[in-house]
Amino acid sequence: MDDDTIAAIATPPGEGGVGLVRLSGPEALAIAGAIFRPARPGPLRPFRLRYGHVADPASGALVDEALCAFMRAPRSFTREDVVEISCHGGPLPVQTTLGLALAAGARLARPGEFTLRAFLNGRIDLTQAEATLDVVRAQTAAGLELAQAQLGGWLAREVRAARAQLMECLAYVTAVVDFPEDEVPAQDIGPQLRAGLAAAERLLAGAAQGMLYRQGARAALVGRPNVGKSSLLNALLRADRAIVTPIPGTTRDTLEETASLAGIPVVLIDTAGIHASADPVEQLGVERSRQALRGADLALLVLDAAAPVSPGDLAIARLTVDKPTIVVWNKADAAPSTFDIQHSTFSIQHSPLASVATSASTGAGLEDLVQAIAGALLGGAPPAAGEARLVSSPRHRDALLRAVAHLRAAAESWEAGRPADLLAGDLTVALNALGEITGETVGDDLLDLIFSRFCIGK
Repeated sequence: MDDDTIAAIATPPGEGGVGLVRLSGPEALAIAGAIFRPARPGPLRPFRLRYGHVADPASGALVDEALCAFMRAPRSFTREDVVEISCHGGPLPVQTTLGLALAAGARLARPGEFTLRAFLNGRIDLTQAEATLDVVRAQTAAGLELAQAQLGGWLAREVRAARAQLMECLAYVTAVVDFPEDEVPAQDIGPQLRAGLAAAERLLAGAAQGMLYRQGARAALVGRPNVGKSSLLNALLRADRAIVTPIPGTTRDTLEETASLAGIPVVLIDTAGIHASADPVEQLGVERSRQALRGADLALLVLDAAAPVSPGDLAIARLTVDKPTIVVWNKADAAPSTFDIQHSTFSIQHSPLASVATSASTGAGLEDLVQAIAGALLGGAPPAAGEARLVSSPRHRDALLRAVAHLRAAAESWEAGRPADLLAGDLTVALNALGEITGETVGDDLLDLIFSRFCIGK
């Protein structure tokens, strides 16, 4: 790891109330002392906020009034000396302050380098480092709760507990391989093997749901012109995002907006009505609607409950055959008294996951639709409770898949009495896979890949 001092702007670009320049490393205090002048003379003391001014040490010109905080190692996020200078939030004050810090000897931080140093210095493990980014990028309250729980270290604790059990198994098997059997007391490692396997399987079981809360899904609203797709989008968003008129064909292009539906970030895609048209602009819109449907995780087939099912509805429904589909009977408030959703099914060559009657204008049925969407995306599993602990990273999921596969093979080898060296091989691969999750067996290339996704200054 580099032992130089790094600096970066830690707040988003643009205008704001406060802009923060962060330094970390052995020269952080000295560099801050060169560019920050406290209003009252005296050295910067640890964990005290000082008021003063940022000034150019070469010319003496004042740049901005600011607050400066010094955190002495190891009691800081990176476990290095850290200084944070809070300026006014315009682009020029923070950029100038950063430039002065770099001129005084700091190096511009790479993306995620502050968090990387926290990991390398033992302040956090790799699951917590990744959770830091998940907290920043959380799109829903449920996603934020999952990220905060992982930041608290639950995943690392469970993985380490499983690894500790399996490490004992590997130590015994290695001893059997390396020494004659009569020198190694017999030991039944079956219970420990099964316990480690059960722990990994338990973590893996919730991964699909956890990844959904973290990454979200895409749902395309498709149907004929004027069935109320745009009105339905606005109702689900609780905002007038799409233009709505009584004129068929108002929507000429796809429109994407993210909504939190039962805690799941769902990108709702409003599409142009799919129908035959001689208008070249409408033709382009229809083709984009088809593309949006192909790329979606879920189709919301919107039908007009106040009108009979038409050949056009059937043609669009056939486009959803290979896609999980929810049939949405919109305009239910204007439906005839004889309308009955239980008897309004029609053949689309596959069975929809659900059929829901809604009214975008009155809001009736919207909560039922939200629950149907969540149920479809979760595969019928109940939504995670607020305190749920779920694996939410594809990287963690993939490592668990490898660990489970090799632990199952190891358990089968033990039960079948196969050679100890085969068992040792599977246990070693499983332990390395679990170690990748917490960072105990991770390589530099993977670390570079993980932290390159962070912003500079984090």
